[in-house]
Amino acid sequence: MGPCILLLVMCVGLVVADRKMTVAEKLKEDADLSQFLALLERNVVANTSLHYRQMTLFAPTNEAFQRYMGEMDDNLVLYHISNLATTLTNLDYAISSELDGNPPLWVTRRHDAMHDDIYVNNAKVFISRSYQSVNRNNKRQVLHVIDQVLQPLQPHGPGSVSSPVYSPNAYQFLEHSDVFNIGQHRLRSFRQKVNQLQKSKVFNAEGRHTFFIPVDEGFEPAARSDLIDEKVIDGHVIPHHVLFTHATPDAKEFETLAFGDNVKVIVSFSTTMNGKEEITYVKSNTVAGDAKHSRGVVLADIVRANIPVKNGVVHLIQRPLMVVDTTIINFLKAMKEKEDGPLCKFYEVLMDLGPNNQFYTELTLAKDITLFAPSNEAWAELSVQNIIRNHQKLKEILNLHLVRERLPMDAIIHNNMNQIYQAPTALPRKYLYFNILTRGQNQTLTVEGGGVNATVIQPNIAATNGFVHIIDRVLGVPYTTVFEKLKADPMLNITYNLGKRQMFNHQLNDMEHRYTYFVPRDHAWLKFQIRHPSAYKALFREDFGYFTKQILERHVIRAGRAYTVSDLKLLANETHPFVLPTSRDPLRLRVKESDKNYYVEWNGHWIHVFRPDVECTNGIIHVIDEPFVLESDIRATGASERLNLPFLVPVLSASYFLAKLFEN
Repeated sequence: MGPCILLLVMCVGLVVADRKMTVAEKLKEDADLSQFLALLERNVVANTSLHYRQMTLFAPTNEAFQRYMGEMDDNLVLYHISNLATTLTNLDYAISSELDGNPPLWVTRRHDAMHDDIYVNNAKVFISRSYQSVNRNNKRQVLHVIDQVLQPLQPHGPGSVSSPVYSPNAYQFLEHSDVFNIGQHRLRSFRQKVNQLQKSKVFNAEGRHTFFIPVDEGFEPAARSDLIDEKVIDGHVIPHHVLFTHATPDAKEFETLAFGDNVKVIVSFSTTMNGKEEITYVKSNTVAGDAKHSRGVVLADIVRANIPVKNGVVHLIQRPLMVVDTTIINFLKAMKEKEDGPLCKFYEVLMDLGPNNQFYTELTLAKDITLFAPSNEAWAELSVQNIIRNHQKLKEILNLHLVRERLPMDAIIHNNMNQIYQAPTALPRKYLYFNILTRGQNQTLTVEGGGVNATVIQPNIAATNGFVHIIDRVLGVPYTTVFEKLKADPMLNITYNLGKRQMFNHQLNDMEHRYTYFVPRDHAWLKFQIRHPSAYKALFREDFGYFTKQILERHVIRAGRAYTVSDLKLLANETHPFVLPTSRDPLRLRVKESDKNYYVEWNGHWIHVFRPDVECTNGIIHVIDEPFVLESDIRATGASERLNLPFLVPVLSASYFLAKLFEN
């Protein structure tokens, strides 16, 4: 009997060793899930289900529990459990939880260039950690590890009156919002408008939708309530999409219910960092408006995000969407009052000039203006910090950001279609220049002023007296060398590529000298190509690099200082030319101003200065409409192209001389 018993024990041991670990055992083994396990073991229903039923568990990590700011009662675990075993493949649409009323857990699959992720409500599933097995009663179970604690919609604390409904939809939540735990926020004003305009069906609609509900504080001034009509209510609902903030790509646009024949409103999320804190905004963009609904963007803080309801998700926002009822200066004030607004630093800088400074007054009183406002991050640059201390320079820089007309982004794109669009700024004789970068269906607007190229990161914020475009740099405070500017500027590509010959461009990074560079823009070279195709082609040939370098040297002044066009105009007027030393020939120039444009006279020909005074850290670029090319340059380049040998003439001359020498 002894050997038989031993053999039986060994066989049982092998079976046990071969058996796959249950989900309960997996939870006990994983130290990173200890807080979830403790919560589960305290709940009788959850603990019983773990041992006797099929189920799916969504287990937050310990770090997720440390970040969790909501209430932690024993029933919270039931919102992380479903009574069906749902694998990764079958995670889709929604799953009923085991919490009272069986509120749904909303599933989002995010597929894009950077993501292939699954979210449950606002929590990301760690796909590689998902696990499935059967329990001791042979019931199938699935474990998904997630990065956030799932927070259900709950009534106020334990001593409060119970919720009149379990698993409310968006309208029931709005109607009974005072019962639920949503902090200090109140929703009475919006609720009254919804009922008054008989729009309850919008929030009662079955399916999966996203609802934005403004809190009472957002209805100040009181007149704002009068601007909310049926279309505005519809502009707060995105149908057929449940959009939790982390599961939704930034800037992805969704049509609202207010997307019809006349008025068209789209909504998107925007996330920024304030130090280590993540701030999420929602923005409505009325791309087509009417007499009651102004075109443009309205930006609102999400003051409480990701409230799950039976028919989707609710986000509480700081003010109503679509409603344009503030001036630009009041919009900036509101940004400052929130302290984490995307333009609070801009308002601080503005107020450093005094409460009644000229720029502040213009933003207050002007009727049709466009402000290109640098973001908070843009003001953090060291070079910008130094400028802020110089109030006179700061006034000039602020005026460089202001255009005295309404310029929504589509108007800029339209104006830029056939030529580079330039808009006069509030700073005399200074213009902004625009460029449109197109990638697939996306268009990005860049703006240049004072030598700085900035990207518009949030266009078309609407105000009663104009538009605000948020940009990522402060204009007029250079941060690139002449070389770096030449390389990055989309208007100067041809000159940059020509400068690669003979390493001509390298000197333009030198900080020991100051450069004044008359740079032909691409359009100027293309006109030259039409007139002189052979000469233009020769400029790019490797064996002609030395001659190309000679032509470029004629455009560059290297000295102890750089010259603005105003400096040159003082030195060289229309009657008295001024000679400047270049690396090649002395540059004899005259300068004139006509109809607010500058012209330089070179070699008897007046050339338009398309963009004067593009400031760089080691000099100034003047963008011109024609290159400084002599007739002799054209003849030489044309001849070399025809012969395919640029130095053939001097070589033949040398050969002839040697032949004559040997004859003697």
